[in-house]
Amino acid sequence: MLKKHIPNTITCCNLISGCIATYFAFQSEFEMALLFIVIGAVFDFFDGMTARLLHVSSPIGKELDSLADDITFGFAPSAIVFSYLTTFDIPHPYIPYLAFVMAAFSALRLAKFNLDERQALGFIGLPTPANALFWGSLVCGLVESGAFVAANLWWAILFMVFYASYLLISEIPMFALKFKHWGWKGNEIKYIFVISCIPLLLLFGVFSGIAFIIVWYIVLSKIAVLTKK
Repeated sequence: MLKKHIPNTITCCNLISGCIATYFAFQSEFEMALLFIVIGAVFDFFDGMTARLLHVSSPIGKELDSLADDITFGFAPSAIVFSYLTTFDIPHPYIPYLAFVMAAFSALRLAKFNLDERQALGFIGLPTPANALFWGSLVCGLVESGAFVAANLWWAILFMVFYASYLLISEIPMFALKFKHWGWKGNEIKYIFVISCIPLLLLFGVFSGIAFIIVWYIVLSKIAVLTKK
């Protein structure tokens, strides 16, 4: 049947978007790289939904999805950081390659997700799409402002790379924007997050705004955990 191939085709579109994003990242065209990461995220959202609607979920689709996600949300953002670090006056030429540590941790996070039955309605650790959007947005914002190049704080970027890698595989519960119902009760954190995204985008702009939204997402997830305790 033709319909059984539709979800996997959408997943492949995600993978292709990640490949294109990586190309633009190596060309230091960070805005285009971010654009194709966003396009990949859209495909990633619809492939699973399509598989469920058509009742054609398969083990191959699950594995293919993880492979595509590691390209779009693991390798592509690592390439963005790598290219950005090469613009700094760094004492050792191999230091920018440390950015690819994040791609390895993204793969590990995706492998854990496939085996972890606790993540049906939420996440354990930072989701790879959120991490990719953060880095794409952050680098675009920094290039636009020139702040980090001027300050020569390349070491801060590396610290953030390793911290992000930790968050990817951490045991920190993080909420997912999945709604069992549309009522306020039980969805408070989700609605607060969605509503607060608007002023963040207006205040910081599209590029930097997405990075602040991801940081706010992590903070809200931690607040949700503390509130339950």
